[in-house]
Amino acid sequence: MPQNTNQPTDNVNTEQFEDILIYFSKSLMGKENEEDILWDVAKNCISKLGFVDCVIYLVDPQQNILIQKAAYGPKSPKDQTLYNPVEITVGEGITGSVAVTGVPELILDTTQDSRYIVDDDFRLSEICVPIKYENDVYGVIDCEHPEKGFFTNRHLKMLSAIASICAIKIKSVRANKQLIEKELKLIQIREEVLELKLKTLNSQLNPHFVFNALNAIQYFITTQNTKLALDYFSTFSKLVRFYLKQIGQDSVSLYNEIDMLHWYLKLQKLRYDDSFDYTVSMEKDNNRSKQATIPSFVVLMLFENIVEQSIINGVTNQHFKIGIKALEDKVKIDVEYHCKGLDHESHKNYWYREEMVNWRDQIELLNTVKGYQIFHETISSFNDGTHIKHIVLQLPNLALPENALD
Repeated sequence: MPQNTNQPTDNVNTEQFEDILIYFSKSLMGKENEEDILWDVAKNCISKLGFVDCVIYLVDPQQNILIQKAAYGPKSPKDQTLYNPVEITVGEGITGSVAVTGVPELILDTTQDSRYIVDDDFRLSEICVPIKYENDVYGVIDCEHPEKGFFTNRHLKMLSAIASICAIKIKSVRANKQLIEKELKLIQIREEVLELKLKTLNSQLNPHFVFNALNAIQYFITTQNTKLALDYFSTFSKLVRFYLKQIGQDSVSLYNEIDMLHWYLKLQKLRYDDSFDYTVSMEKDNNRSKQATIPSFVVLMLFENIVEQSIINGVTNQHFKIGIKALEDKVKIDVEYHCKGLDHESHKNYWYREEMVNWRDQIELLNTVKGYQIFHETISSFNDGTHIKHIVLQLPNLALPENALD
């Protein structure tokens, strides 16, 4: 293969070769984005290797093209801005072929290679190496020269080593970028969870709920039904204390959650003039039930949706039959809900209220952030004017070590 003895890099010894690679490595060390990396490599290929032209492309896998990202030489912009970057379809030309094969190529005479694509001027020799990390080709470094046989195997070896350094740096930058994006996404989701908790508290202790509960208690006091007034006031106090204590917690014991559900349904029943009835059954002697821990507010939010929406839709004859069972790795809640006054058409908007926290959004967030794998299913049917809704909710038992919170 022809050699060019006028080029100093052609005759560099091993020590000089290593010095050049060390220089490229140090030069790239402080670069924190791909654009700076590529422009630095292109510039140093000119200044350190004695080339007259260097163009660097990155692969766009979505469009299956190579996009010019940096260039030094006759086409070099002064402000490192490419105004009309060249795009090459992967597989076309010498550069596109290298992007496909991942194998560097040395072209001594471009007139003898049908793949050669003229850019700004026809040049007689070309060297092209992939920017490759393991099996992934990130891009291509392409250098041309007006003389035939200018590039040598020594050039190919050096440029391939430089491309490997470049690939490692790009891999690091992309990995750090993905990590930062992942952390930012996690922070955003956690903020959404916190916001959801605050909305939950606001929804449960909204002015209408508090006012109506206190108004009902006041009614019992003015009618001298002191026992009932104290009973409901005690329930209301327990519920408020529970909300304020639990709002910062991710989990709650199953027994405490069921107590809270009793208090909530009891007050709502009072608030809506006994417009619904309910029964709650749970395995009292089951040790798993006593030790079980579940995500906070999920059960409460479910029943808030049911109760509030049933009132909005004007349904009557409501009854909730709630069954709770703690299994080894999860807690299963079955709800059988009967009511009248809800037809097929109104059922379409049954779960909607603009100012209410969306229960399904809460489930999705918890599954995303905590990996809880909460499952819920609702089956509805109508029988002789009675709407029957069967709801199955499965929550993780967070008392188990493998399900413990981070």
